[in-house]
Amino acid sequence: MKKIVAASLLAATALTPAAAKAQDMAQMQQMMADMQSELATLRGRVAELEAEQAQRDAQQAQMHANMQEMHSQMVTNMEEVQAAVVAAPAPTVTSPSPLEISWHGAPELEGEGGWTFKPRGRLQADTGFISVPDSTGRPDGFGSELRRARLGVEGTVPGGFGYKFEIDFAGNDVDVTDAIITYKDGPLTATVGQHNNFQSLEELTSSRFSSFIERAAFTDAFNFERRLGLSVQVKASDSVLLQGGLFSDNISNTSGNSMSADGRVVFMPRTGDTQLHLAGSIHYTDVGAGELTRYRQRPLVHFTGERFINTGNMNASSELGLGVEAAVIHGPFHAVAEGYWQHTDLIGSTMDPTFFGGYVEAGVFLTRGDSRGYRGGVFERTRPAHPVNEGGMGAFQLNVRYDYLDLTDAGIVGGTQNGYQASLVWVPTDYTRLLLNYGRMEYDDAAYATASGSRNYSVDVLGLRAQIDF
Repeated sequence: MKKIVAASLLAATALTPAAAKAQDMAQMQQMMADMQSELATLRGRVAELEAEQAQRDAQQAQMHANMQEMHSQMVTNMEEVQAAVVAAPAPTVTSPSPLEISWHGAPELEGEGGWTFKPRGRLQADTGFISVPDSTGRPDGFGSELRRARLGVEGTVPGGFGYKFEIDFAGNDVDVTDAIITYKDGPLTATVGQHNNFQSLEELTSSRFSSFIERAAFTDAFNFERRLGLSVQVKASDSVLLQGGLFSDNISNTSGNSMSADGRVVFMPRTGDTQLHLAGSIHYTDVGAGELTRYRQRPLVHFTGERFINTGNMNASSELGLGVEAAVIHGPFHAVAEGYWQHTDLIGSTMDPTFFGGYVEAGVFLTRGDSRGYRGGVFERTRPAHPVNEGGMGAFQLNVRYDYLDLTDAGIVGGTQNGYQASLVWVPTDYTRLLLNYGRMEYDDAAYATASGSRNYSVDVLGLRAQIDF
């Protein structure tokens, strides 16, 4: 039995490796079959990819061919356009002159053919003190005002025409000062609109360039003002100027009944460094029906409303004024004198008064190289030789003036003024000024009496002005 069992185990042991090998062979055969199947799948996919790549290559080749054709067409079109441009005549292009801008206190624009445009303006602020005899009962002490606040424009128009328009906003009012159209042809200048009517060197000199805070007394007393009218100026030679015009009222006077004729002749030779000025003027005014005439004046400064000499209202039919002027400028020194007679025809009176006003003035610049400006029959801008904006101190000018006004004649007792005045003017730059004024006005037959009944007394004034213009 033991032998049978041992034989059986030996046989089983001998058969086991053979069975294992057979099993391994079967597995390997299955793996080979699987691999062949996957390889066949991969070959199919490669074939698909190669087909897709061939299709893309064909599309790219077609796109390249299309681009080549488009490029050839564009080149052909450009050659045709270029040939057409070369064959066509060149167009004519007119380019306007560029706008030129210069600076003269403000920008001045100049265009083609004579067009120009420039803004202009001035600002003057005054302050000071007035001392009046207490017993007159008139107010005095500190005062101030915005004397002038003007804005405007000026320029030229092709054909010899020009224009200027300016408005004053001082005193909470809006007043037209200059409103003119001009025409120039050689030595002749014609002006229409509201403007000065050739009365006095002092009146015609701009307030921007005056040597005192206010003009001489007679210019305001005799009602010098801008009027609406037509005037002509002729520069007969370098030293002779003729002026004349016909005027009505100031534009603010809506009645416009008055009519006037004015003329002035100026002789203004220059000899070396000396400028001479001699002039005479005549003025006739036909006073409008129903209008009253009155002559009166403040004590030097404008910020007081008190007039210490005053004719009161007069019923006049006409006025005739005669003026004479003389001035000289030599280096830093200047002197000027004027006289003006105002004759008034009174309605219903057997006597017609003739009033008189005038002044004598002298001044000198304390700074080297400075002189008072002059052009066209009037005093002009002083330009400091050493302005503060260039490291200098500006120009300093000292002036004295005797200012006389007599409003008493032919039964009219309006009073007499003897004014003794001094001013110190500082001009830091071309367009800025400071003026310090002192005045002592001695009155005879003043409009207001003291407590004792006297009408002969003095009024002292101190005034200061700060100014800028452009």
